[in-house]
Amino acid sequence: MSATIDDVKGKSFDYIVCGGGTAGLTVAARLSEDPAVTVLLLEAGNANIGDMAILRPASYGSHFGKAAYAWDHHTVKQKSTGDTAHSWARGKGLGGSSAINFLCWIKPPAEDIDDIERLGNPGWNWKNYEKFIHRTEGFIPPPKDVQLSKGLKFDTWNLGTEGPLTIAYPYTIDDGELKVQETLINAGIPPAPRPLNGQTHGTYFAPCTYDPKTHTRSYATTAFYLPNKDRPNFTVLVAAHVRRVLPASEDDSEFTAESVEFDHGGETYAVHANKEIILSTGTLKTPQILELSGIGNPNILRNLGIPTKVALPGVGTNVQEHMIVGVSFELRDDVPFDTLDLLADPATAAKHLELHTAGTGLFTTGIIGFSFARLDQISPRAGEIIKDAEEKIAKNANSYPPGLLEQYKISLERLKNGVGQEFISFPGCNSAPNPPEKGKRYVSFYVAMNHTFSRGTIHATSKDPSVDPAFDPRYFDEEVDLQVWVEMVKFTRRLREISPLKEMTAKELNPGPDVQTDEQIVDWIKKIMSTTWHTASSCSMLPKANGGVVDPKLQVYGTKNLRIADLSVLPLHVAAHPQATVYAIAEQAADIIKGKL
Repeated sequence: MSATIDDVKGKSFDYIVCGGGTAGLTVAARLSEDPAVTVLLLEAGNANIGDMAILRPASYGSHFGKAAYAWDHHTVKQKSTGDTAHSWARGKGLGGSSAINFLCWIKPPAEDIDDIERLGNPGWNWKNYEKFIHRTEGFIPPPKDVQLSKGLKFDTWNLGTEGPLTIAYPYTIDDGELKVQETLINAGIPPAPRPLNGQTHGTYFAPCTYDPKTHTRSYATTAFYLPNKDRPNFTVLVAAHVRRVLPASEDDSEFTAESVEFDHGGETYAVHANKEIILSTGTLKTPQILELSGIGNPNILRNLGIPTKVALPGVGTNVQEHMIVGVSFELRDDVPFDTLDLLADPATAAKHLELHTAGTGLFTTGIIGFSFARLDQISPRAGEIIKDAEEKIAKNANSYPPGLLEQYKISLERLKNGVGQEFISFPGCNSAPNPPEKGKRYVSFYVAMNHTFSRGTIHATSKDPSVDPAFDPRYFDEEVDLQVWVEMVKFTRRLREISPLKEMTAKELNPGPDVQTDEQIVDWIKKIMSTTWHTASSCSMLPKANGGVVDPKLQVYGTKNLRIADLSVLPLHVAAHPQATVYAIAEQAADIIKGKL
């Protein structure tokens, strides 16, 4: 139920879940399936129930900069990108980032998930991943005629169909998308065999978190809150900003989590947990809450004036990023392709808002075209880049922090055989710095880096939880990231020379004719690059000696009754948009907490 502070203050609950985003809502709803236990969920944002600004698809990026929907986080200035403080917006309100993301339903290669187990985490493997994500998935395939006309084949696919999260293809799929996909196949990236069953190598159309009955976004709120909100044992308090976790005693040698301190309505409260406290506040905020609770690197805690209760140096380290740049081509005027550029005209946008209510138009489209490739499929320099990376890692092997060399060995395997190179087709202009020309239409490609070597940090800078921690991704600390990205951009630009895209486009808009050499591409990347809003690994599931923060049961080392269930526990990032992976982590976490694993 949606609660007031009077329903919470002075009360005890068996489980307290901090954070009502993708993972938190999933965990809390699953725990509340047992009527014998009570569950409290604390969410810092508001409920935003039934808000069409959230529910309307194809509204990409429209929530950024709006306090009702997004936290306006920024990194510390990055020397490698000209002292830029990069925007790291995240979803604010019930559903978290699942309420404002780009609706992509992508799963990682099976080997990426098996790598979690290789790093010391029994049970965190592809077999279990599929079992748990099928619980969430409610896949609705399109009608047979649409499957035939759009070349969609599901004969070998295995998706969950009974889960609460509706997964489907958008109602409108322009034939132009088929030609873009054909271009990528002609460029040497074949159709992916089973892209949503661990065999993602190749090109495919992916479904979205899209409800085909209402033509609206399906997200954690519609899947896990609304169907369960009337459970008497499920209490949700919004506008409740978690400050820290309080131990049962200041004197115990072990930190036994007992209460959560939070702000609401200008007052500070504490609520008691009878069983466990679960942090699902995300990669960006979970390490801050741990540090404000006295759990972390003693040197950092000392500088904040916070007594160390659990010395855990891995908190806030091993941070890994996904990054994107956009390459755009102008479409010829005679090419039929309804792109999102049309919405730049207010009258046209108003028309498509009306069309959406009737279940058609541009607001019933989605981002569906994805390609994942090996480095040697897109670049003749693959061997040289891999050799350079191997030599550097061998040379510096003794200087890496605990556990990083083990990760890098896997990362080198991925560089040779993995598909961290992602290309996403976008029906419209989504690039910089050259602006689109009025009245023109564009096709863009997000050039997305997924398997990066650089590692960042996230650490609290103040005792005040409302002050953001220092988000430092340390972009391009490892040169191999930039080398790979340059080759990806060059491959993407060459797509315009390949049919049928060759016949569809008039010219390149971005990077543009002034960007030709590798050095110029590097400068362009550094000026216009963006996060993909997929930051992970700040509280990694690793052995404690290797910089770990949680064990395979998601228990925070050195504590009792305190777990983490969000993307911060992922020890090595995956080649996929992480929405599905966050749901899978949450589903597995719920079974662990229930004692089923």
